[in-house]
Amino acid sequence: MDSKKKSIISALMVSMFLAAVEGTVVTTAMPTIVKDLNGFQLISWVFSLYLLTSAISTPIYGKLSDLYGRKNILSIGIIIFLIGSFLCGLSGSMYQLIFFRTVQGLGAGSIFTVTYTIVGDVFTLEERGKVQGWLGTVWGIASLIGPFLGGFLIDNLSWHWIFFINIPFGIFSIILIQRNLVEEFEKKKHKIDYAGAITLSLAIMALLYLFLSMGKSEGVSLYVIIMCIIATIIFFIAFYFIENKALEPIIPFDIFTKTNILVNIISFLISAFLMGIDAYMPIYIQNVLGFQPTIAGIALAPMSLSWLMSSIILAKAIPKYGEKVISSISTVILIVSTALLPTLTTNSSLFTVIVYGFIMGFGFGGCFTTLTIVIQESVNYDKRGAATASNALVRTLGQTIGISVLGGIFNLTIDKYFKNLGIKGVNSSNLYSASSSLAAYSRHIKASIFSGVHILFIIFILISIVCLILALALPNNLKKRKKQA
Repeated sequence: MDSKKKSIISALMVSMFLAAVEGTVVTTAMPTIVKDLNGFQLISWVFSLYLLTSAISTPIYGKLSDLYGRKNILSIGIIIFLIGSFLCGLSGSMYQLIFFRTVQGLGAGSIFTVTYTIVGDVFTLEERGKVQGWLGTVWGIASLIGPFLGGFLIDNLSWHWIFFINIPFGIFSIILIQRNLVEEFEKKKHKIDYAGAITLSLAIMALLYLFLSMGKSEGVSLYVIIMCIIATIIFFIAFYFIENKALEPIIPFDIFTKTNILVNIISFLISAFLMGIDAYMPIYIQNVLGFQPTIAGIALAPMSLSWLMSSIILAKAIPKYGEKVISSISTVILIVSTALLPTLTTNSSLFTVIVYGFIMGFGFGGCFTTLTIVIQESVNYDKRGAATASNALVRTLGQTIGISVLGGIFNLTIDKYFKNLGIKGVNSSNLYSASSSLAAYSRHIKASIFSGVHILFIIFILISIVCLILALALPNNLKKRKKQA
């Protein structure tokens, strides 16, 4: 691997770290921010709108990168992200912060998509697994460093600096990309599919608003549910007809072969599964086992290590055994790891949790790396950005819808626990209220949270089994291609 490729890897890892660490740093700083800006009731919107705009912009960036080149579109996305970061740091109210987070999300959509597209363009099939493993590890590092970085900046400077700190790293990433990434593509006038972009954005907004609303503690009315469903269907139908007539469609439907559809379904389920682990394993470690947040972050770090190891090992095996075999092996590892989760109790050791997470990391690393390679190898260069973006969008939807559904199940299980005991006035929305009446139920609070997490462990097993069934239906095209070569 030459020096230019190494510089490109550095640039991609820095840009990916920007987007990855933002979530953990902001989460750590949010209690301080809402206290300073007096907006506790608006916390969810700070995260929801960031996620929404990143999801909406993902397929648009993918198509633009096909038309105008990867490095320019990624650089524009990073610039938008940095502008959003700078404005977030200047925010004087929660409403300003929420609005500027939407700007950040618009930039993040490029980072999430174009980085993986560049990997597919620049690196060989054998190199891709290693590179994607490094990019995947960035998320683990971010989850570990984020709380420390957020705490340090707040303690020594102010919460504003959790946004300002992004700027020098973003500029460094842009310089590396512009200097080292050489692209050859035909420069010509293109007709942008504005109608497709608008209808797709509206469809995603309606869909995500439905699930984000359902994830709120106060619930959502039946009227809102019906209207969101109707709006989603109408906009997706309109998008279908618009794309069939567009000269340069945002998402060309011919990329959705049988293999791509299978890969996208698996990606959706695995992303929902991963989001559930990221959200609820720390809750189990902190609220059930009683460890501090820092310890919870460290306990999940070995998952990132095994993720990197499997990305490198299994990706090298793809040309020899094919995507079907490697994906199946990865999902079997996930099944083994999830089958171990129900053995966790309220008194399990932290070492046990670390071991289970380490095993799980092998499965996640193999799955995500293989699926990304399959998506990119299934289309030509001029559609690789759209195909990668579509898969990234599916993953984002999986994370958003998955965490909403899993959160609803988790909350209902807690409510059911207290209802079965005949305890009134205690539910998932007021578990840690300062009310003295809840102090007597501290033992039950711990048990109720464990009951909710335990149900999710069972669901994770079912998701893994479904993913294995789907993985067995994949072809072995990459193996055949290697033989022919």
